[in-house]
Amino acid sequence: MFDGTIQSTGPRYCPSIESKLVTFAEKETHQLFLEPEGEKTVEYYLNGFSSSLPWEVQYKGLQKIKGLENARIFRPGYAIEYDYFEPTQLNHSLETKLVKNLFFAGQINGTTGYEEAGAQGIMAGINAHLNCRNTGEQFILKRNEAYIGVLIDDLVTKGVDEPYRMFTSRAEFRILLRQDNADIRLTEKSYNLGLASLERLNLLREKMQLISEIIEFTKKFSVKQRFVNQLLTEKGTSELTQSVKLFDIILRPQISIFDLIEYITPFKTFLERVPDNRRMEIIEGAEISIKYEGYINRESLLAEKLDKFESINIEHKFRYSEIKSISTEARQKLEKINPKTIGQAKRISGVSPSDINVLLILLGR
Repeated sequence: MFDGTIQSTGPRYCPSIESKLVTFAEKETHQLFLEPEGEKTVEYYLNGFSSSLPWEVQYKGLQKIKGLENARIFRPGYAIEYDYFEPTQLNHSLETKLVKNLFFAGQINGTTGYEEAGAQGIMAGINAHLNCRNTGEQFILKRNEAYIGVLIDDLVTKGVDEPYRMFTSRAEFRILLRQDNADIRLTEKSYNLGLASLERLNLLREKMQLISEIIEFTKKFSVKQRFVNQLLTEKGTSELTQSVKLFDIILRPQISIFDLIEYITPFKTFLERVPDNRRMEIIEGAEISIKYEGYINRESLLAEKLDKFESINIEHKFRYSEIKSISTEARQKLEKINPKTIGQAKRISGVSPSDINVLLILLGR
């Protein structure tokens, strides 16, 4: 692949060692990681040393690595080539537009990475199952509900011109898509699909109830100066001159909610209702909700505003090639992708706000 014998585009985010040697010729060192292949094998994967060089050359290179002078190769590295179908031919359910009941997931959609493949696989599997039940239902996650939603929407709306990876920077609503609230965002949906158990749903409801009660307590409970000024001084933040609500103290970036538990006895007593095995998770969840309340609310409002465009269906309502009041690029892209909603149309590269306004006028909005 490196010398052009194989004409192909390799993986962007894990280039071969020979590519790195040329691209970063000025570097004197390169990190490698030895990763065990399994619990009961002597095999290791040498991360950072991927290669499509002749195996004899790979072997000699391996022996030059300090500590691996006597290592052996079970299987040499090899070049990876990517072939895929254009994902703009898919619906958000990952069913193909041209062939009913045919679902695509993983590298065939132009993605690379295990997580990306797994995410698409479970979504395609869920929707294939729903199709078999002939209920007309589809399970689609929005961009503000899950990174899976961002991944799939990017693929079917924008397409790919190189292997796609799901980076957090691709999401507009990163404050909403936190790892600590994944259960809050998705457990009930999973339960409604028959995937999560009632026990798991009840654990989530208990967690949400306790977090709500903790936040409510902090908003009502006033703290006198003498109880916390020593802590505030130690943490490098200004002392209180009068009583304030506990909520306002937790808002300070220098103060953790866990710092205050030992200083405020009524708060410590109140928190005894939190199960010991979930104590950290629940109290931390309350703290995040308190400290970032303003940011979370602002992003939620933005998501709600944008969400209204997702409810305006435009699939099969226009012959885009005949709409002369939108740009040529917009006509071509809209004709090719045939978006389901105004929201999806807005995210297509080459479709401008003025093009969207034309569509809204034609819809009588």
